[in-house]
Amino acid sequence: MASTANAFSRSLSATNSSISKPKALSDYYLRFKNPNAISLRSKTVGIPVLSFGGIRSPRISASSAQVMDQSVGEASSIAPTVVEVDLGNRSYPIYIGSGLLGQPELLQSHVHGKRVLVVTNNTVGPLYLDKVVDALTRGNPNVSVDSVILPDGEKYKNMETLMKVFDKAIESRLDRRCTFVALGGGVIGDMCGFAAAAFLRGVNFIQIPTTVMAQVDSSVGGKTGINHTLGKNLIGAFYQPQCVLIDTDTLNTLPDRELASGLAEVIKYGLIRDASFFEWQEKNMPKLMGRDPSAMAYAIKRSCENKAEVVSLDEKESGLRATLNLGHTFGHAIETGFGYGQWLHGEAVAAGTVMAVDMSYRLGWIDDSIVKRVHNILQQAKLPTAPPETMTVEMFKSVMAVDKKVADGLLRLILLKGPLGTCVFTGDYDRKALDDTLRAFCKS
Repeated sequence: MASTANAFSRSLSATNSSISKPKALSDYYLRFKNPNAISLRSKTVGIPVLSFGGIRSPRISASSAQVMDQSVGEASSIAPTVVEVDLGNRSYPIYIGSGLLGQPELLQSHVHGKRVLVVTNNTVGPLYLDKVVDALTRGNPNVSVDSVILPDGEKYKNMETLMKVFDKAIESRLDRRCTFVALGGGVIGDMCGFAAAAFLRGVNFIQIPTTVMAQVDSSVGGKTGINHTLGKNLIGAFYQPQCVLIDTDTLNTLPDRELASGLAEVIKYGLIRDASFFEWQEKNMPKLMGRDPSAMAYAIKRSCENKAEVVSLDEKESGLRATLNLGHTFGHAIETGFGYGQWLHGEAVAAGTVMAVDMSYRLGWIDDSIVKRVHNILQQAKLPTAPPETMTVEMFKSVMAVDKKVADGLLRLILLKGPLGTCVFTGDYDRKALDDTLRAFCKS
């Protein structure tokens, strides 16, 4: 099974979910049915109450008529689509659209003090920092903006780099009414959010994601943090932004490899909870690979709807939200073992997803048609379907032993079970299946 294909893919469909009651904390069997109940147009839709740990389902709204339907029609670039993350008094909007950095009122309405610190990197900064500063200050002379430019890459997602953000904030004498703005991909968003959570014990922050990965996943939901040499994202906090502003025009400067990496997360949503979205991806892969604006906008929106619904139901990852980590336990082991930044996050997740699907099949939980479809879509998306050859069984096991989903010494995994679009978060599985999967993908 050691073939390394590369791929690029994505899509969107709608999901209204009915979730079966978990039998125990170690076994969350999550079924998501009727995946067309969330509106893709301009009306707010009420989602039925779901019985999951006593938490009620939120309302998810797409408040702009600019939203594309499944046929992927003409793209619009004026009014943003808005997806709401419903967290009570900490709820916030996700703005999605073309040219949003040219609409200063969107950002300015979420800045409550007079001081702003933009955190970006040396790749994104030269491209978009001036636009963001203009959007924050145009017609708003009382606001002053400082910036800190960090080195680009996963290998810099550490405490040493994080301190540069604190250094700049303290040197600039920022106060508790200041706002941090994350301008970049997932690394910048995670570090800026963590810095905002810790500086003066918490200041406001805004996410402006510029990669597919960040736009469809990491910018939404409030997971912030840094890596440790022994494991990925082991140091951090749950800390929600004031808003997420997704200007799809920023993808015009994104390298093809980065674009493909982000599509791994899009594919994930279809596999775990949104079968019709996955089917849409299979049909629309050429448009996604070709950066079709309508297809990309639809994929981003539907991904955000999926993420917003899950976060609203389970903000702190007590069960349901963990399912968003399909392939991540294997994938994080690849990133840590192979070296941060050697593979992009989505590339590692893609290979990890294939391994999780393989294990699901060995357990007899899915049929081989799903295995084949996962391979096919990842290969079309030019994403890896096997880990690097240097990864060993022992490397996987040692890193997975400190994974965040370990509870009382038990490694819990997200695996597929049943028809497409259903999954389980569980520690109740045959260990032989895990060993067999690791041996199948590793030479030693």
